[in-house]
Amino acid sequence: MIRFGKFSKNQIAPCGINCGACRAHLREKNPCAGCNNDPAINHCQNCKIRLCNKRRGSFCDCDEFPCQRLKQLDNRYRQKYGMSEIENLIFIKDNGIEKFLQQESAKRISDRGILCIHDGKIY
Repeated sequence: MIRFGKFSKNQIAPCGINCGACRAHLREKNPCAGCNNDPAINHCQNCKIRLCNKRRGSFCDCDEFPCQRLKQLDNRYRQKYGMSEIENLIFIKDNGIEKFLQQESAKRISDRGILCIHDGKIY
């Protein structure tokens, strides 16, 4: 079986979303480079979580974790897409980014392509 590769640390947004499995990143026309790259799409460029100056590292980890903004985003993603940014961030904190990347790659990358978080399609 041919695999498409794996995700990289740079593809994981500060909020815990895997930009490498985002519909905006996977689309053919004007793909987003991801929150940690330019050009990120407009709402990502202006994201208050991405731009937060309380973060101490690459991912949300301040004294207010999880803050109200992150809770709202997490609630929306739980309801609409069945995933949790907060759970992702806790997993990264407890197990490290490499294990998270391995888990995401095993879950989302196959010989057919990459499984999108947002629409469940394979790209």
